[in-house]
Amino acid sequence: QVQLVESGGGLVQPGGSLRLSCAASGNRFSIKAMGWYRQAQGKQRELVARITSSGSINYADSVKDRFTISRDNAKNTVYLQMNSLKPEDTAVYYCNAERLLDDFWGQGTQVTVSS
Repeated sequence: QVQLVESGGGLVQPGGSLRLSCAASGNRFSIKAMGWYRQAQGKQRELVARITSSGSINYADSVKDRFTISRDNAKNTVYLQMNSLKPEDTAVYYCNAERLLDDFWGQGTQVTVSS
């Protein structure tokens, strides 16, 4: 089992920044990738950014050049730096950890972009 705890969400004005954190515990040594997903009200959950254990990264087109995913292996934590936030970025953001045969989700953290 892998436990994921997210933090860092909140209310921010358009153009502002937030940094989300996701701390992993448990059987984290078998994790092959971690990512951030989001789900806006009335919409399906979508991939925002993902980083593999080898360091490969991919982003959703809608967040390229604005969001940056990174990891601190010593702290077992993955981050999502979100800059130039837009109202359409408003959603619940979920951390995900992938293993070979299963995956795990955090509880989600709300990000609201509004003036």
